[in-house]
Amino acid sequence: QVQLVESGGGLVQPGGSLRLSCAASGSIKSINTMDWYRQAPGLQRELVSSISRAGTTIHADAVKGRFIISRDNAKNTVYLQMSSLKPEDSAVYSCHAEVWDGDGFNSYWGQGTQVTVSS
Repeated sequence: QVQLVESGGGLVQPGGSLRLSCAASGSIKSINTMDWYRQAPGLQRELVSSISRAGTTIHADAVKGRFIISRDNAKNTVYLQMSSLKPEDSAVYSCHAEVWDGDGFNSYWGQGTQVTVSS
C-alpha cells in the first residue's frame, strides 16, 4: 500500500503565504502525476494544480500567478507554494497521486490539511 501525508496547512492572514508538502511512502515503484485539490464547505472538490513526472504543470485559473506546484521525485514529495492568499482560498487541501505500486497505476489520496485565510 501507499500513504500520502500532507503538512503545512494552517491559519494565515490575507496576502500571506503558506507552503504545503505531501510525501508519498510505501510500495512505490514510480509516481506519475501528482496533484493538489481543495474543497471548501458546501462546494465541490476542485483541482488546484497538477504536475507530471517530467515537471509539466497546470494551475487552475483562480490560482495562476499566485500558486506554484513543484515536486522532488527522489523524495516522492510534491509541494504547493501559495502566495497572495485570499479568504476564498480557505479550504481543505488534499494531495493526490497516480502511483505504480507493482499492481498497475493506482490512485491515492492524502488525508487533507486545512488552510484558513482570515484576518
